[in-house]
Amino acid sequence: MKPIDLAERLGRWSSGRGPLYLLLAARLRQLIDTGELPPGTLLPPDRTLASSLAVGRSTVVATYDLLRTEGRIVRRQGSGTRVAGEPTTAAPPDHTTDAPVFLHLLEPRDDVILLGCAAPDAVPPELAEAYARVLPELAKTTGDIGYHPQGHPGLRRAIADDYERRGVPTRPEQILVTTGAQQALSLLARALLRPGDLALVEAPTYPGAVEAFREEGAVLRALPVGLEGIEAAVREHRPSLAYVVPTFHNPTGAVLPALARRRLAEVAGAADVPLIDDEVLTDLGFPEEEPPPPVAAYSDAVVSVGSLSKIVWGGLRVGWVRAPVALVTRLARLRAVHDLGGNVLAQLAAADLLPRLEPLRRRRAAEREACHDHLRAELARHLPDWDAPPVPGGQTLWVRLPHADGGAFAQVALRHRVAVLPGVGLDASGGSRDHVRLHFAAPPEELSEAVRRLAEAWRAFQPSAVTTSTASARLAV
Repeated sequence: MKPIDLAERLGRWSSGRGPLYLLLAARLRQLIDTGELPPGTLLPPDRTLASSLAVGRSTVVATYDLLRTEGRIVRRQGSGTRVAGEPTTAAPPDHTTDAPVFLHLLEPRDDVILLGCAAPDAVPPELAEAYARVLPELAKTTGDIGYHPQGHPGLRRAIADDYERRGVPTRPEQILVTTGAQQALSLLARALLRPGDLALVEAPTYPGAVEAFREEGAVLRALPVGLEGIEAAVREHRPSLAYVVPTFHNPTGAVLPALARRRLAEVAGAADVPLIDDEVLTDLGFPEEEPPPPVAAYSDAVVSVGSLSKIVWGGLRVGWVRAPVALVTRLARLRAVHDLGGNVLAQLAAADLLPRLEPLRRRRAAEREACHDHLRAELARHLPDWDAPPVPGGQTLWVRLPHADGGAFAQVALRHRVAVLPGVGLDASGGSRDHVRLHFAAPPEELSEAVRRLAEAWRAFQPSAVTTSTASARLAV
């Protein structure tokens, strides 16, 4: 196991109370006891793991010594440190995600401010009003068993109408309703990818898409933001799909111009490569910010993915795919095996809400812009050597750290009770190591406290960063 893999799988191991070696031992003990680290797994050397976790070597040595006395690991000169027990010939347990964006959600908050996963943290009154309006309709429902693998007909029609409003002719048969956009990406990966297939992605990009594609055994080819260079990549590699976030890109906030969108659609269409346009952030522009047309406006073969989680509330698990009818039919068959369809009441509320979103969209746009400006001002005040460019919409800042590794700093930040996403986890090329992603979808007072903790973490991190830099310079000499 590579050290970086173990570091990511440890999650928020250091956010509790007590000596670091006990916290690290507790998390490793859990991974061993649940089979996440099966017998015979080779663990990283002391110094290597210490470096990736931004702790002293003595912390890792004490952790390993404790687990060795418990009989959970064995340490032998020349053969390294391994999980105790003989490797089994049985199939290893299925790998579960070690992406920080998901691990942060799976673990209790423990007074940790989560700047890693962004969504509105309050239910808007418009959503409660929509539920109230559709309850009488639900009470009158007869002749419907409630299973709709393709989605409730009323919501499919409402989503199709919304695309029509945006200049993209769409029939309800082209819509598949999903339990959020993440399920949409997972279904598309399952339908379009086989182990060893190539997928084109931006570097950096949304880590949930990277996880979904890798889950199917895909090989990821990273291109610059906007899939720059897609023409050559399509000719050379014949990918099975391409994935782009053209509007308020996650994580950089960039907006792809209309001409570039048209070119993407034309190139993918000519090569018969499914082009997935992730539109989840499309509604998150700041006031007066009008994004270009959807990529699907330039080709009916484009596959669009949308959701209400970012504009309304993450707990409203309603997303969708807009695609050719044949692909929608296939996706519905894949979905039927897993859950037979989503929550009907939520879909009825979503169908009621979609045509009424504009007031909520305008209000949330002003709130997000204020939080964006507040976070940048706090960073400039407390961390002036960080580079945090402004964005025209979305919900994240792509922050470059001066002469530092974002993964190592994220470990120190956790010990100061704030969680950030290191850039390397969003970059399939292995780059962006000097970046972290911060979101501004939180109240100003919470953002201020988060920056205060980040500043403390940065001061604590600096000596180790300087030591690392000095050691690297000596090695170079």
